[in-house]
Amino acid sequence: MMLIITIILFLVGLAGTLLPFLPGPFLVWLGVFIYGWAEGFEVVDGAHILGQLTIMIVVFTVDWLSSFLGVKRAGGSRSALLGAALGLLVGLFILGPLGIIIGPLAGAFLVEFFSRGDIDAALRVGIGSLLGFLGGTLFKLIAVLTMIIWFFRVIL
Repeated sequence: MMLIITIILFLVGLAGTLLPFLPGPFLVWLGVFIYGWAEGFEVVDGAHILGQLTIMIVVFTVDWLSSFLGVKRAGGSRSALLGAALGLLVGLFILGPLGIIIGPLAGAFLVEFFSRGDIDAALRVGIGSLLGFLGGTLFKLIAVLTMIIWFFRVIL
């Protein structure tokens, strides 16, 4: 039964690598922890839990930094970073999954355009935001898959 709960948390965690309102890496770690706890930390021991926790912390750090660096590298302001984050949320609700790609680009672009008035600079910042977000998402997906594969290698 615990394995089923763990797998459900893994699946929701995988979805959370793409959906910003679900903490994907945390849900995968939680699945590992719950399984370890239910089994008395015999197979999934403290070292494994700590290793998974380390991966989760690295993922959250890289995810945040990638968006920030994408905007900064393109010459954007902190406001553009906030615009990208807001654009992601608004885009997701208005356009569904397509909003994950269009939202950050549009949000960073609009904020930067209205604050600078330079359409070329705003476009560069919007694209930088998008590239940073996509890079962070790819890293997060690889890390979450690594966490899941590592778990199954340990228990099987």
